[in-house]
Amino acid sequence: MALEADHQHHFHVLAVDDSLIDRKLLEKLLKISSYKVTCVESGSKALEYLGLPDNMENSSSSSSSCSSFTKQQREVNVNLIITDYCMPGMTGYDLLTRVKVNPTTETPHEYKSNIAGFVALFLQKSSWKDVPVVVMSSENVPSRINRCLEGGAEEFLLKPVQLSDMKKLHPHLLKSLNCSSNTTNNNNNNNNNSNRNNEDNNNSDNSISNSSSNSSKRKAMSPPPERRTKFRSLTLLS
Repeated sequence: MALEADHQHHFHVLAVDDSLIDRKLLEKLLKISSYKVTCVESGSKALEYLGLPDNMENSSSSSSSCSSFTKQQREVNVNLIITDYCMPGMTGYDLLTRVKVNPTTETPHEYKSNIAGFVALFLQKSSWKDVPVVVMSSENVPSRINRCLEGGAEEFLLKPVQLSDMKKLHPHLLKSLNCSSNTTNNNNNNNNNSNRNNEDNNNSDNSISNSSSNSSKRKAMSPPPERRTKFRSLTLLS
């Protein structure tokens, strides 16, 4: 339990809501639940915080933009995203699809034709697709709820959010932690395998080098070939 409480204290939640009042309420509830909280007021600000391109035109402006997204992804650690559904500009559902997008099957044709944008989306998929997303709304619309759940949302909460709702986040946060641990373990295993392959290659190179060196020594230590005196003529003795 102590270990679980320690993890809970370090869970980082990204909260997205255009309403200042709702944002402050959500921040207070999350902090009471011992979560680290970062609040932003729009879906585009959330993408910016995550290091994702807001649109394909911006992402394709230069190759350096993709590297800046990658750097931002390495620096940010978010265990869960909770977003309002109704927001001006980018809705909560739009944000959800951007986080969960699969570029090989769900990317629009105009994005696929844009190489830089497609690469940015691929980096997005590999970095954030396993992060749980929870959507909130003050309107209880079944079609909206089903749309978000089918789009990859882990939970759909009705506003105003209450402290009891924060308990529903915990299983999803643990799931995020397990995914992160598995990714880390896979990376460590890949690094270990790479190191073992390098060691094997080095040992093979050393063996070849030693064999070549020993062969040279044997050649140097072997006696010179016997040289026979050549006779120009023979004298017969009577």
